[in-house]
Amino acid sequence: MAKTKKRKIKLSKKKPEKGLVLRLKKKAGRGSSGRITIRHRGGGSRRKYRVIDFGQEKTDVPAKVIALEYDPNRTAYIMLLEYQDKERRYRLAPQGLKVGDEVICSEKTRISPGNRMKLKNIPVGEQIFNVEIRPGKGGQLVKGAGTAAKILAKEERYCNLEMPSKEVRKILTDCFATIGQVSHPEKRFEKMGKAGSRRKKGWRPTVRGTVMSPRDHPHGGGEGKTPIGLPHPKTPWGKPALGAKTRKRKHTDKYIVKKRKDK
Repeated sequence: MAKTKKRKIKLSKKKPEKGLVLRLKKKAGRGSSGRITIRHRGGGSRRKYRVIDFGQEKTDVPAKVIALEYDPNRTAYIMLLEYQDKERRYRLAPQGLKVGDEVICSEKTRISPGNRMKLKNIPVGEQIFNVEIRPGKGGQLVKGAGTAAKILAKEERYCNLEMPSKEVRKILTDCFATIGQVSHPEKRFEKMGKAGSRRKKGWRPTVRGTVMSPRDHPHGGGEGKTPIGLPHPKTPWGKPALGAKTRKRKHTDKYIVKKRKDK
C-alpha cells in the first residue's frame, strides 16, 4: 500500500511587508515593575512583530493572497492580502489556501477557507477559527496552529461552538469567524532537536525543583532521586501547580454548556 504524502503549505520567499512590521522590544520575562514575572526567559534571536488584522475592518472588499509567510511570534502561518484598493494586510492563514486565491470578509458570503462572516450565516457542522467573543472586538478564540472550532447548534441569539479543548461554549451569532482550520497543523509533532534551538526562541535553562535545596524549592532536599513528599506538585512559592484551576473570570462560566475534558 502506497504512503500518501501530506501537503504542506509552501511559504513565499520574500521579506516581511515593510509597512506591516513593528520593532519588538524584549522584556526577558519582566513585568511593568521590572521584576521577573515569567521565569526562564531571555536572550533569543531578534524578531519583528507582524501587525495582524484579527478583525473585519475591510468588509465587502475582495482580497488576493499574494504571499504565505512564517511568523516568529505565533505558531500559525500568516498570509499577506492585497485588496482592490491596493492596501495590504496580514491575516492568519487557513490550511489549504494557496497564493493567488481570493478571500473576502462580509456579513454573508460563500463557504470557502479564508472567508470571514457572521456565525448566523455559517452552516452547522462547519469548521471555523479566529472567533470573536464580543461583536466588533476582533477574533480572540481559536488562533493556534492546526486548531479549529465546530458549530454544533444555533439557539436564538446564541451559537453553540465546540472548542479545540472539546468545551462547548455559547457565542453570540452576530460575532464574526473565519472559515476553515488554522494552518501549520504539523506544529504539534515538531521537535526542537537540540538545546540551542530553544535558546534561540528566548527560553533559558530550567532547573528541576527536586535537585534544589529545601530553602530554594518545596520539592528540594533528600538524597538521590527522593520523591517530593507532597500530595501535589507546587511552585517555588508554594502554590499548586500542574492541573490547578487558574480561571478567574467566573462570570463567563454561564456561557459554558459543557466543560472541557481533563487531561
